[in-house]
Amino acid sequence: MNLLIAQQTKFVDFKKIETVLAFNQMKVDSTVFNSYEIKFDILKQTDSIYLDAIGMKFLNVALNEVSVKYKNDGKKLVIYNDFKASASHTLNFLFFASPKKAMYFIGWDNDSRNQIWTQGQGKNTSHWLPSIDDMNDKIEFDISCVAPKGYQVISNGKMVSKRETSIHNLWEFDMENPMSSYLVALVVGNYDKKVTFSKRGIPLEMYYYPEDSLKFEPTYRYSKRMFDFLEEEIGVPYPWQNYKQVPVKDFLYAGMENTSTTIFADSFVTDSIAFVDKNYVNVNAHELAHQWFGDLVTETSGTHHWLQEGFATYYALLAERDIFGDDYYYWRLYEYAQELLEQDKAGGSTSLLNPKSSSTTFYKKGTWVLHILREKVGDGAFKKGVKNYLLKHQFKNVETENFIIEVEKASGVDLSEFVKTWLEDEKYLYEDCISSLKQNSKEISRMFALDQELMFSSHSLEYSVDRYWGKAIGSKVKAHLFSRDEINIVHDSIIRKGLNSNDLKVRQAIAQNLTKIPSELKSEYESLLNDKSYITIEAALFNLWKNFPQDRQKYLDKTKNIQGFSDKNVRTLWLALNLVSPDFEDKNIRNIYKELTDYTSPKYGFEIRQNAFQYLNQIQACNDGCKENLKQATKHHNWRFSKFAKELIKAN
Repeated sequence: MNLLIAQQTKFVDFKKIETVLAFNQMKVDSTVFNSYEIKFDILKQTDSIYLDAIGMKFLNVALNEVSVKYKNDGKKLVIYNDFKASASHTLNFLFFASPKKAMYFIGWDNDSRNQIWTQGQGKNTSHWLPSIDDMNDKIEFDISCVAPKGYQVISNGKMVSKRETSIHNLWEFDMENPMSSYLVALVVGNYDKKVTFSKRGIPLEMYYYPEDSLKFEPTYRYSKRMFDFLEEEIGVPYPWQNYKQVPVKDFLYAGMENTSTTIFADSFVTDSIAFVDKNYVNVNAHELAHQWFGDLVTETSGTHHWLQEGFATYYALLAERDIFGDDYYYWRLYEYAQELLEQDKAGGSTSLLNPKSSSTTFYKKGTWVLHILREKVGDGAFKKGVKNYLLKHQFKNVETENFIIEVEKASGVDLSEFVKTWLEDEKYLYEDCISSLKQNSKEISRMFALDQELMFSSHSLEYSVDRYWGKAIGSKVKAHLFSRDEINIVHDSIIRKGLNSNDLKVRQAIAQNLTKIPSELKSEYESLLNDKSYITIEAALFNLWKNFPQDRQKYLDKTKNIQGFSDKNVRTLWLALNLVSPDFEDKNIRNIYKELTDYTSPKYGFEIRQNAFQYLNQIQACNDGCKENLKQATKHHNWRFSKFAKELIKAN
């Protein structure tokens, strides 16, 4: 039977892959003559097996050390043989790949940091490594890689050896358990690392750029605590030998949960000030939770994608709850509910079991389903059901029914109606979500009461702030009040309450929403430039610059040394404001223009480049160099950035 027209997993079980990767030229997207060995068992008699291999060439193809008939159609390597059931085999070959996807060569053709990293989610690993695109076939991958001295190599599993020569090093990694092909990872770059150990002794390896040593602590803050919490909360020991986290430039997503080796966007590398508003904690916890939900047990198909993303989002939120408290947990659930409501209003609500659902549905609705389910069956039954589900199906593939069965067994509750209502129906049950929040969170109940008061009574925002300010309402409720549109028409004394507060989030809400600054509040508003928040400083700088032209020089002088987040949000704004301030006295105006234009270069991360492009476009100052960089950006591997560049060109 030809397996090209059948589901191969019924006929063959690939067990273990050992491969050695060697790069021909680091500046070219290619690898050369990589050795490859795969062991497999035949489950049912067949005349062929295949590996997915996109655009590769092969030499010395041998089955059990004997040359074998094969076909390479550019998408698959097909091996022909009279394969008998219950037989074990070993396939060897050399392969050459020039990957157009999944393996990215960063910085080798410009002045940026040099990196190679992979992203295989979906069906992309086969662009750089012969593998199986079907996530239902789990394999033990042992990767070895030759790289120049001075570079770290990071891959799945435990590094078992590092062999050194005068020019290159050979790094060898071992995995003990199987995983789906899309979770194979490789990173080559210049890193330092620190290692700590979980309560159970699992090595936690955290990588960072050598120049970012002062950012290590705020970036990886709470990592060990979250690891220990999730092990205890889930009730199943972390299933891999170690856990690594590696930042990379221009990553496609926030992070990716490759088995034992999370890769994440270096835009989450943060200092202690940025931590307040944009930190790595949630992404950190989310990708860690995937090591159980997605890596240990893996969906059979996109129909059950929520079993990965909904679970990872929910357990990340539980980890954050352990750190930041109950209020944080419920406010995040409220934000998820609002996002789902907006999607519903736009006609985008779908079943959680629809493989074409949005990320909002898989992540946020999936989280809500687990929250409501836990309330329905109780903590004990929920945790027991999750634990049994993971243990029963570890290193296997799962469907939603597998999870529901275990929760029903643990709780004794028939969940058929729950499944129909929350998982199968397209309708989003917003009121049920809000009811749960009101029952659990006094702060959210207060917020809804205030909104009702403002909407249906004659009371003004001034009245509500004045009435509730002295009471024990939380930061979120206060910030919510000051984020309302009415803030621009309330009395100065009300705004002064917020500006005189020590609450960063309340002050931030004023900075972001008060666009017309009363002259009587000028000095209080100026104090926002001292806040330990790059979001607040950015908003306050722009609003002060706009409202008080006579003091622009003072505001620019005060903020000239602030960079902001990793995307240089404050710095790029500062440069743009200088360029459109006719009374600015800086004699280095040409250098200022050059710096802003330089930030459009490929040597910078796409987040910085996007800010620079936006400001140069707004002030109509994108010169030939900027335009050339913008044209180059349309071909960037990050689709969001390339889409931005194309739309900006089209608009002009």
